[in-house]
Amino acid sequence: MSSQLEALNRWVDEVARLTQPDRIVWCDGSDAEARQLNDLMVARGDLIPLNANTHPNCFLHRSSKSDVARVEHLTLVCTPEREDAGPNNHWMAPAEAHAKMDALFAGCMKGRTMYVIPYCMGPIDSPISRCGVEITDSPYVVANMRIMTRMGSAALARIEREGAQGKPFVKGLHSIGELDPERRFIMHFPEELTIKSFGSGYGGNALLGKKCHALRIASYQARREGWLAEHMLIVGIENPKGETKYVAAAFPSACGKTNLAMLIPPEGYRKAGWKVWTVGDDICWMTPGADGRLWAINPEAGFFGVAPGTSQKTNPNALAMLGHDTIFTNVAVTADNNPWWEGLPDGTPVKDWQGRDYQPGNGPAAHPNSRFTVAAKQCASFSPHAEDAKGVPISAIVFGGRRESLVPLVFQARDWTHGVLIGAAMASETTAAATGAVGVVRRDPMAMKPFCGYNYGDYFAHWLSFDQPGAKLPQVFHVNWFRKGSDGKFLWPGFGDNLRVLEWILKRVEGSTAAHDTAIGHLPHAADLDVAGLGLDPHHVSELLHVDAEGWKREIGEIGAYLDSYGERAPAALHRERERIAEALKD
Repeated sequence: MSSQLEALNRWVDEVARLTQPDRIVWCDGSDAEARQLNDLMVARGDLIPLNANTHPNCFLHRSSKSDVARVEHLTLVCTPEREDAGPNNHWMAPAEAHAKMDALFAGCMKGRTMYVIPYCMGPIDSPISRCGVEITDSPYVVANMRIMTRMGSAALARIEREGAQGKPFVKGLHSIGELDPERRFIMHFPEELTIKSFGSGYGGNALLGKKCHALRIASYQARREGWLAEHMLIVGIENPKGETKYVAAAFPSACGKTNLAMLIPPEGYRKAGWKVWTVGDDICWMTPGADGRLWAINPEAGFFGVAPGTSQKTNPNALAMLGHDTIFTNVAVTADNNPWWEGLPDGTPVKDWQGRDYQPGNGPAAHPNSRFTVAAKQCASFSPHAEDAKGVPISAIVFGGRRESLVPLVFQARDWTHGVLIGAAMASETTAAATGAVGVVRRDPMAMKPFCGYNYGDYFAHWLSFDQPGAKLPQVFHVNWFRKGSDGKFLWPGFGDNLRVLEWILKRVEGSTAAHDTAIGHLPHAADLDVAGLGLDPHHVSELLHVDAEGWKREIGEIGAYLDSYGERAPAALHRERERIAEALKD
């Protein structure tokens, strides 16, 4: 037995003594195990079978009404020094955090089963992948982890093999506790590769392989080991010549990340032979290859997507994959026991997400953050190279946010340092529906604000460190699908037509199209964007690509103030790059 497997067994014994479960089950990831767990949860009322004719092997789970989303104010990074966690994270000293969590875990699994879930984030044979083990008292978590990771015997075997090489695994301890919001914490100990989560059964609070491991812990691990763990989709764009280039893209919430990952080309592009391949919709791990390029994997094996708004119009690929072997969480149901949410044109809800008779006065039928958990291989556009052990080579990195004005439809960074500044300055404007205020700019660098496991200043420096001699780094771009005209309407149609922008991006990567140089970066000439047939007013195209120098002077000033908030940890190279742009805007 390897030293790592011995360490795993010791840890399981320690957790069992602390939590005192009635029994311990080591999960093997088999179909028989999955059926047994589903039967158990149906008998307990934790899962509700849906219409077997229209949605075979699909189930509905209803969470506690106080347990429906990430709880960022209770999500902490526990490093010995507060500064190492940074102002971008909530912090607690490790000794204090362990004591707090262990007091909550003491005896919490009495009368319950403790499940031990070995899992692999990424293809089981990929050197880019990393392993972990989650201990939980929730069979619902087991069922979701089976979809979202490579879970079970194969992962345990990899942990054993890597133990002989001294490679660590991430340890995650979870209990639903009493689902008491006052006793709910998600603690991360990056230096220990450890996660402790108590009091929630929902999503990333409980599926510890997702945001906790794949981003917060992995981002720290990646910095130490020389790679990147990012909140990015990965999509392959195949041109009519049969050539495929891969793009990684980072967007804050409500900016169309999943839709872009599963984009269906416009009709004219489809007829010409363009194809879009989905590698991942949420997380991207990138590592430098021997050829100097960044090679990426999607560490997840499934999608944990937001249901409301997913429809035949917005994302037909996503909707089509949900017809079988899917777990729905907090959606509504129709009279014929089919899942339903706002955005679907057909069907009428009879039970809302809490199981009540649907009444419009009670609010939305499906919770706004209701979810589906489904295997990635069920997506029609899932890439045949998504399971490649070496990953896929990234040609372009795209950042984006929701900005009604100021930010053009697309622009390109001059070099890697400029690209890192673009990512560090990423921002989105709030909407009235979400916050009660319109146009409030919130910085969300690289879309990692809730997920970076250490000080953002150090994180920016880590990004800059990849610019080494011999490196063939991706070109960096910024997009904004949400710019509005003077009439208050969106200027760009979005959805499948976003491929028109990606086409220009890939031509820039190839060096086969020109660009207009501006103070903020390289922009397309209007004639070089394929907008024929869109019916866009020429004035609207001009607005989409307009650079407001006065507005950008204010933006660059605000970016400087934001960088200053990280003090000496903010890299001097980003300050110099910001100053260069400020000078260019004076001309």
